[in-house]
Amino acid sequence: MKKKTLNRKVCVAPMLDWTDRHYRYFARLISKHAVLYTEMITTGALIHGDRDRYLQFNRQESPLALQLGGSNPEELATCAKMAEDLGYDEVNLNVGCPSDRVQNNMIGACLMGHPELVADCVSAMKNAASIPVTVKHRIGIDDQDSYEELHHFVNTVAVAGCSTFIVHARKAILQGLSPKENRDIPPLKYDVAYQLKQDFSSLELIINGGIKTIDECREHINHLDGVMVGREAYQNPWLLSHVDEALYGSKPSDMTRLQVVEAMIPYIEEEMNKGSYLGHITRHILGIFHGMPGGKKFRRYISENAHKPGATVDVLKHAINIVSSEQAKAQEHAEAIAQAKV
Repeated sequence: MKKKTLNRKVCVAPMLDWTDRHYRYFARLISKHAVLYTEMITTGALIHGDRDRYLQFNRQESPLALQLGGSNPEELATCAKMAEDLGYDEVNLNVGCPSDRVQNNMIGACLMGHPELVADCVSAMKNAASIPVTVKHRIGIDDQDSYEELHHFVNTVAVAGCSTFIVHARKAILQGLSPKENRDIPPLKYDVAYQLKQDFSSLELIINGGIKTIDECREHINHLDGVMVGREAYQNPWLLSHVDEALYGSKPSDMTRLQVVEAMIPYIEEEMNKGSYLGHITRHILGIFHGMPGGKKFRRYISENAHKPGATVDVLKHAINIVSSEQAKAQEHAEAIAQAKV
């Protein structure tokens, strides 16, 4: 069977507690082309835990990548094969998470100090599965932050067969900063990623870190092969509505924000019938009306009511009515102002 080619011009970053299957279904309603990534799932959770719960996804989420956390080549190979068998389009190795918990298990950014081990992991996964194996990493860790060390890391892993690197353009400070602080305090150095592309022109290099607008995406794509957007794609998900036309050159969706939210209703009803909790799904759509009339009231109503015992999809339907009413008022006001100027 011919392998599926992924166009990673725009990716939505793996984000713990955020990019679960409910968010990904919602994001796919907005963009048909952006490549979506799961939260990081450890090899231990898959091998010793409830793999069905961790790995389940809706086929509509594709193109979809599974991000793994681990450092044991054999275990990673086993999990990569699981991903392929279940229909994931890519498996990605996390070499960027800075938390103490994952460091203690030799997972995440600390692996940047062990490029040969990462190479062994990549080689094992590639031997076990035919889907693409990619690596997401930082530009350095602690005092191992020279360009020469980064170059050595990428070269070592590339020789093992990795051809796609997702570069979070910040170093990770493993001692002294929390994971949250590691997303903001170390400065972004996009030029380092640009230099990598010049030095490794045959590799696919995707940049991640601090990207918030379509114009910023375009600028990065002038230098690299693609962008990975994180928090902005979650907190302001309508950003994804511009991706298909602006960056993939395809026809944009003709769905409005309201129609996207309404399209979630049958999905939510089906998931709740299976035992899902309303608030676990609706929390992902709170930012859909970011910056729009009624957006704050929409967010507040859902936040205050979706968690209540016995809450049903009627909570979302009422929130839709609230934002629809606010938008109608705003439109009437705008028309009145325009008429007064005539």
